[in-house]
Amino acid sequence: MNLEPSPGASNSHNHSVVDTQTQDVSACLKVIQHALQDVKAKDIIELDVSSISNVADAIVIASGTSTRHVKALADNVAEEARKAGFRPIGIEGERDAEWILIDLGYVVVHVMLPTARKFYDLESLWRVPDASVA
Repeated sequence: MNLEPSPGASNSHNHSVVDTQTQDVSACLKVIQHALQDVKAKDIIELDVSSISNVADAIVIASGTSTRHVKALADNVAEEARKAGFRPIGIEGERDAEWILIDLGYVVVHVMLPTARKFYDLESLWRVPDASVA
């Protein structure tokens, strides 16, 4: 569900667009969490990347125990997202199923085998810099 304002949108509506977007992100994250927990995902984390990315507001990373489990997790996330009205923009990596990415617009979900997750270390890559560090 992509609710980006049109280029001609007036500034008077920007607060309501931001509020709606925040609600959509929150609702999408709840659907994703439920879908991942329902199929027993491991080590689920959510990262708020809205301050460092113009592509997504949040990233969810979860692990599966085997390629079959990773595929089942990704399939369930995509199915539950569709049911809730969040149409996946794209799904990548299904063939090998070591790392499957589900792009839901405001939220990107990465479902990975633990070995791939450790190797690529997305948690460190997408860590938001601490504002208090000078």
